[in-house]
Amino acid sequence: MKFIENFINIITKKYICFDGRAGRFEFWGFELIVLIVDIVLGLFGEVGAVLQGIFSLAILLPALGVTARRLHDVGKSGWLQLLELIPIVGSIIVLVLCIPEGQKESNQYGDPIA
Repeated sequence: MKFIENFINIITKKYICFDGRAGRFEFWGFELIVLIVDIVLGLFGEVGAVLQGIFSLAILLPALGVTARRLHDVGKSGWLQLLELIPIVGSIIVLVLCIPEGQKESNQYGDPIA
């Protein structure tokens, strides 16, 4: 249930929030829900593909925001998301950058996640 609450919080209250930091649960919980929705929609053939496209557009800004905040938490610039423009390898690099635990001390992006 916390995963769904986290997802709803990101797409409502933090829709275009690129400031601050996001912990591992916030980022990976969001990504898990997105993956599950994509898999479920993929089961519906052509209609599902159209719905996947609409869903992807709807969550584009929240996804960019939570990824930027996650990168901030590990002390990196949110602009590193531009690496995702490199086919396949870029997305893998960004995901790997999001794996480490966040910095325990304050950084230029804000205080640590409680």
